[in-house]
Amino acid sequence: MPSIHPLIDNGLTKGDPNFSGGDLYCHCPSDKVKVTLKSNVAHNHACGCSKCWKPAGSLFSIVGVVPRDALAVTANPQKLITVDNTASIIRNACKDCGVHLFGRIEKDHPFKGLDFVHAELSDTKGWQEPQFAGFVSSIIEQGYRPEGMGEVRGKFRENGLETYDVLSPALMDLIATHTAKASGQV
Repeated sequence: MPSIHPLIDNGLTKGDPNFSGGDLYCHCPSDKVKVTLKSNVAHNHACGCSKCWKPAGSLFSIVGVVPRDALAVTANPQKLITVDNTASIIRNACKDCGVHLFGRIEKDHPFKGLDFVHAELSDTKGWQEPQFAGFVSSIIEQGYRPEGMGEVRGKFRENGLETYDVLSPALMDLIATHTAKASGQV
């Protein structure tokens, strides 16, 4: 079986609930883009969508969120480019190595105010471990063989992670609540 993600393949390492943040770095050998986070991530999860940055050879990314005001680009911001200006999440990547440093939502959206980050880009330990796997079936659309999905879901279960073909129920409830409020239903 291909790599799910290095943070999951060999078992999860629990994060520190009192962890207060750290720095993320692109993969360039020098003049790295540095993003400083002043908080731990929340809702950290494995994501199988086709938009998130994944380490080479991995089927999934690991992505969490931080409050927008907890993120600052602190070195080499001139190297950042946007990946797709039409997407809901505007992903900012290093133009040289291609690593996504953060994604930001600018339009009206349930998650506006949160930035999406890959805590694995930090050399500091303590970040929240993945909590669930989302958009699992999406790896089929990217070429993964459908008959291997049981093995993929089994690997997540071995690590104590629920799998969903969207986000976790709690996050889906937040999206539905935002939509209901916008339409005057709540």
